[in-house]
Amino acid sequence: MDRHFNVLAKVRKKLLQRDNVIGVGIGHKQVSNKRTKQLSMVVLVEKKLPPEDLKRSHIIPRKVEGVDTDVIEVGRIKMLGSRVDIDRKERLRPAQPGCSIGHFKVSAGTLGAVVRDRRTGEKLILSNNHILANGSNGYDGRAFIGDPILQPGAYDGGNEKDRIARLLRFVPINRGVEEKQASCLIASGFMLTTNLLLRALRPNYEVKVLKKMQQANTVDCALARPDGPDLIESKILDVGPVKGIAEVRPGMPVLKSGRTTGLTRGVITTVGTSLQVEMDDSEMVWFEDQVTTDLKSRGGDSGSLVITPENEAVGLLFAGSDKITVFNPIQKVLNALDVTF
Repeated sequence: MDRHFNVLAKVRKKLLQRDNVIGVGIGHKQVSNKRTKQLSMVVLVEKKLPPEDLKRSHIIPRKVEGVDTDVIEVGRIKMLGSRVDIDRKERLRPAQPGCSIGHFKVSAGTLGAVVRDRRTGEKLILSNNHILANGSNGYDGRAFIGDPILQPGAYDGGNEKDRIARLLRFVPINRGVEEKQASCLIASGFMLTTNLLLRALRPNYEVKVLKKMQQANTVDCALARPDGPDLIESKILDVGPVKGIAEVRPGMPVLKSGRTTGLTRGVITTVGTSLQVEMDDSEMVWFEDQVTTDLKSRGGDSGSLVITPENEAVGLLFAGSDKITVFNPIQKVLNALDVTF
């Protein structure tokens, strides 16, 4: 698999610039809608188009640097906040992973897991940033530390009387474009020549060439501190307790217990995936090193913990389409928030 990831790292950017491509990762090739055991570079497209409707330079070749490719139609991938009526929307005390929860400004999502702070040992609530922190980048005013967290979420009738926790910390979601000083030979030469000329006319001025770079995200996660330790229960609804952590691999069976669709099962389709995700305000953001699966999910399932049949955690669900579900690798989530199971 190392060879596949090496090639992916070399060509990822070029592939993502092609028309209709919204993601790329490593997974098992599909033939006649059946998954084989052959590893390939999987290119995710919103809709499969005939070759004649694409520019020749935007057609995905059968092989890239000797690695087989596979093009899969996945539709538009969105963060799965709540938009529809659901199960598990009742007020639960103690609340369990798999039930409705949300920041007071958010419709509703899923309480993913109960985790422990690595420093203090206290029990905390784990879910997505866009569920517990309203999709904040940390300085946009969408959420503040200490904000009320409701169970059930507001869409399910939750109000100030249903506060179960307060927002503790979150990993910001990068939305914009980052500007960095360009370091290539052409830009460096241009700056050197221009500044030599400019120094004679305006010695207090300096020209810099900036390179605009889309900021990618690796996790969509946040923590809330419950108002009391007896208000939450660690056993996941219909699943039970988390028994450890597992490494993801294509073809691995997984399941999740979510607010909207309850308990669903599937297999991992791609790993190491870079893709574009639509937030609730139709803004597009990039995520890298993600995992996709064919297990079913819908709006309101965001925040669900993805686990193996042996109850080992593998990821935190945050987005999907009508064909795939996307999650963050769990170890990246735990490290980013400094927590453990």
